[in-house]
Amino acid sequence: MNPSIKVIIPAYNEAGSIGHVIKDIPGIVEEIVVVSNNSTDATEQVAKTAGATVLKEVKKGYGYACLEGMRYVASQEKHPDIIVFLDGDYSDYPEQLTQLVTPIIKDNIDFVIGARVKELREVGSMTVPQEFGNWLATSLMSLFFGSTFTDLGPFRAIKYDKLLALEMEDKTYGWTVEMQLKALKKKYTYVEIPMKYRNRIGVSKVSGTAKGAIFAGIKILGWIFKYSFKK
Repeated sequence: MNPSIKVIIPAYNEAGSIGHVIKDIPGIVEEIVVVSNNSTDATEQVAKTAGATVLKEVKKGYGYACLEGMRYVASQEKHPDIIVFLDGDYSDYPEQLTQLVTPIIKDNIDFVIGARVKELREVGSMTVPQEFGNWLATSLMSLFFGSTFTDLGPFRAIKYDKLLALEMEDKTYGWTVEMQLKALKKKYTYVEIPMKYRNRIGVSKVSGTAKGAIFAGIKILGWIFKYSFKK
């Protein structure tokens, strides 16, 4: 029997890209959930037209949107086997979702990260602060926890029951690193799958601004040091 897969897409003013993202998601997905994070453009209308379930989260923050998506999934009578998180800016290649979930389906892996490896990235698709932040965060996780992560990529898949057990709580920029740190603490099995990555449609709300990059860096380091000294 094929596993049930649902996709959660946080989206803030992604009217120009969200339709492309939804269209390229493989048919193995049971439901696509777009969480409009207080969007002021046509994101919600475009997503509905493309066939997604659309939710609203007025509190701005990546984690807030992800948590709202999780609340919706938890409220359903039938829960999925796998949750995939994907950004709404079309920088990832949604058609690679099949590759992303394969280790879970075939090898019973708990958690899979789509790694934005340099040789598969479009020139300019990651900013210098993003590259440095990834390097620093993954280096510290390797130092403190012996992890093999190389990226904090937002395109990720995880078994639904394992996701619930993480008790995710970060509301803003620390969502991705929180998930990875908690997975390490719980000794989940994990792998990275090399993924293609391109320049996003529109302007990044995090790496595209100095304020966003600084706050994201502070949040990521805060989570790492919190877990490094937590018994």
